[in-house]
Amino acid sequence: MSAPSLAGFIMKRPWLKRWMIPISKWYADAAGYRKLGLRVDDLIPEESETVMLALKRLPPKEAYDRVFRLRRAFQCSLSHQLLPKDQQTKPEEDYLYLTPIIKQIEQESRERGDLDSMVVNKKKEKPQNH
Repeated sequence: MSAPSLAGFIMKRPWLKRWMIPISKWYADAAGYRKLGLRVDDLIPEESETVMLALKRLPPKEAYDRVFRLRRAFQCSLSHQLLPKDQQTKPEEDYLYLTPIIKQIEQESRERGDLDSMVVNKKKEKPQNH
């Protein structure tokens, strides 16, 4: 799920961060998903096992809201219309709600893989002298 990212590189350099934040805000607005009432995590494809598991771990209200947003965006797309301004997703409402769960699942998977591949060697006991 995780792709290579320059975010860490950019965030460690304040001058680069100051330069990139306006560009990132412009890009998020230009992408148009907020005008359909979606959040950034609504755009994650559901094909992978990790994402499917993350969706199952969502709280019921968040899962319901996600389905509602996706259906509403689909209806807007079919009718070739955008939502009214008051119903569009505002930047402060556009937070990551699924990505932290996906990262947690990926970490659990890596940890499980490490534990499964671990070799346990028993210590040889010294013979006891009586």
